[in-house]
Amino acid sequence: MSDLKLGDKAPNFDAETSEGTINFYDYLGDGWGILFSHPADYTPVCTTELGTVARYKDEFEKRNVKVMALSVDGLESHKGWINDINETQNTQVNFPIIADEDRKVSDLYGMIHPNADNTLTVRSVYVIGPDKTIKLMITYPASTGRNFDELLRVIDSLQLTAYQKVATPANWKHGEDVVISPSVSDEDADKMFPKGYKKVKPYLRMTPQPDKA
Repeated sequence: MSDLKLGDKAPNFDAETSEGTINFYDYLGDGWGILFSHPADYTPVCTTELGTVARYKDEFEKRNVKVMALSVDGLESHKGWINDINETQNTQVNFPIIADEDRKVSDLYGMIHPNADNTLTVRSVYVIGPDKTIKLMITYPASTGRNFDELLRVIDSLQLTAYQKVATPANWKHGEDVVISPSVSDEDADKMFPKGYKKVKPYLRMTPQPDKA
């Protein structure tokens, strides 16, 4: 089982997908990526998840994010399942699904947890930055569907804090106030944050969300 951690380089791979043979790094280009796994094709929760991702295409594109799904089933199975997803979720699947029958990618990313199942992948999520390092890792049990609004929220935070010396507080959403990094002095904060800031405590300074760099 993989021991990948935050900040590690995301392993590259070539894989057969529902959209042909794809190199992961080439697919991501210089943008952001989400790689997420599903226990199996033709499962109810996965069907709703992939339909949701397809409907969120515009939101991902606005953030320069490409998505790629994975299941340990084969291409023919994927094709039939995609038809079901499109029919039942009223959408068109518009991203590749890896056919990981040999478990190569699943093993690279530690998506099979023997205590949960020896052969099926858990609901793993990896958010990968333009530098190809892992920025976020979340693992859900097979019984719990993912919240893609939360993933968009995290990506908004990651993209903001990658270029500004701020952090985002609990339950933050795009457009709300953020926290100035403790490494920034008050003198520097006066220059760096022209919208001003409120000093709640010496270590807790709130400022309106900065404009993107």
